[in-house]
Amino acid sequence: MKLFILVAFFILTIPTSKAQKIYSVDKDYKADVKVFVVNSDYKADLLVYKVSSAYKAGNNDGKWFFTNAAYKADKKIFFVEAAYKAELKIYFVESAYKAGWKNKSKIHLMY
Repeated sequence: MKLFILVAFFILTIPTSKAQKIYSVDKDYKADVKVFVVNSDYKADLLVYKVSSAYKAGNNDGKWFFTNAAYKADKKIFFVEAAYKAELKIYFVESAYKAGWKNKSKIHLMY
């Protein structure tokens, strides 16, 4: 019975969990979101932590896994060279616990 409950739990939760898998495109028109990397965390809309595996990625909480193919990604981003061209400003952090939204009005960009 315990095994049945465990299997049912995994079957019901796996399809609903969506990781933040990101692919960096080479042209702005191919992107879902234009991103600028700022030099300080207080200037960012989102603090991003790069995870090493797709299963470690978060659900729109700043934990990103960069894929090697566009079809594997949840979102395609383009890194712009100026802040005024960006829809989203990010800052890369060194610890997973620091990742997250600072400007929640832009959270819809990554859904």
